[in-house]
Amino acid sequence: MPVTSSCPPPLRPGVRRLERTLYLYAGLEDLVLLYPVYALLFAGHGLGTAEISSLFAIWSLTGLLVEVPSGVWADVVSRRLMTAVGPLLTAGGFALWVLFPSYGAYAAGFVLWGVGGSLRSGAMEALVHDELERLGAAWRYGRVMGRAAAVSMAATASATAAAAPAFARGGELLVGGASVVSCVLCAAVGATLPEHRGPAGGGGERRVRRGAYTAALRAGLAEVRGSSRVRHALLLSVVVTSVWGALDEYVPLLAAATGVATATVPWLVLVVWVGVTLGSLLVGPGERLSGRMLGAAVAAGATALAAGALSGGPGGFLMVGAGFLVFQLTDVLCDARLQEAISGPSRATVTSLAGLGTGLTTLLVYGAYAGLSAHAAHGTVFALLALPYLAVAVALGRARK
Repeated sequence: MPVTSSCPPPLRPGVRRLERTLYLYAGLEDLVLLYPVYALLFAGHGLGTAEISSLFAIWSLTGLLVEVPSGVWADVVSRRLMTAVGPLLTAGGFALWVLFPSYGAYAAGFVLWGVGGSLRSGAMEALVHDELERLGAAWRYGRVMGRAAAVSMAATASATAAAAPAFARGGELLVGGASVVSCVLCAAVGATLPEHRGPAGGGGERRVRRGAYTAALRAGLAEVRGSSRVRHALLLSVVVTSVWGALDEYVPLLAAATGVATATVPWLVLVVWVGVTLGSLLVGPGERLSGRMLGAAVAAGATALAAGALSGGPGGFLMVGAGFLVFQLTDVLCDARLQEAISGPSRATVTSLAGLGTGLTTLLVYGAYAGLSAHAAHGTVFALLALPYLAVAVALGRARK
């Protein structure tokens, strides 16, 4: 993990500006009132479960296809441009849903959302790291991204709380319109992020630009192949992020399996989200852990997750939340380790390669969950899928700080 000194150097003025802009961007990006109700919106316009599932598949596939090309584009053209254009595309997708409610519009909206999310993925991490490095504050990267994640979660919770009264007052037009406005404001904030690097390959002819794309992709792939440190950090990031990220989607089902009333399920889910938020906020202290100590924490988190899930009662969600706290903390620290390991010019490309690996592995976890759930209870499946974190714990324990 990145080493921080007990007496860090004083911060240059640009650091605080960058952090404030990032936090505002993160909050607006997830202040989307459509999040908790869009599946109900689809069903209300006559779509069945199979059609809704196909929309989710379109969304996932789009993200996977665009993930790496968007990272290369960010390295060649402008990372700030990607962070601004991404939310605008998402806003366009949400507008299609509200103005033209139909399967075709929903599918087109998910394509725009998938592309928009991929444009931001990789570009944001690369921009923030390189700007902090320019300002002599690269050591703050992990805690800054952890706080940004906490702001995102708070914004999601706020949007979830506001969605029901907004929908009751103004229907899908108000909920959708508010979501579009939030995305447009997010794009405006993204356009103000500092970026002190020129586009690769210059601004010349299309032939030169195409060569710059190829060079950026090759440089990113070469760095992954040629650096065991980058490769190790990338693989760790993929495993840590994808498993708990997939399990998060099934937390409501695990909560319902405890036998509590339906109205109580959101409260149990909230316990887990509190754990995730605390994990984001504890990145600063987490950076001071040795590899062995962090590995022990991950092993303890996996044990807590398995025990809480197998308990079969609502009290077990305190342990599930504790497990997710550790996984979120480790998630941010592994991203920081990856950014620290990257030394070449294709930072966004390498980060997008990690995003592609995470997306593919997440799909595998979804498939494993579907297959296991046909033969075992949700608690048992959660416990089984906590096992990969024991391998993560061993890998972290062997790593140097």
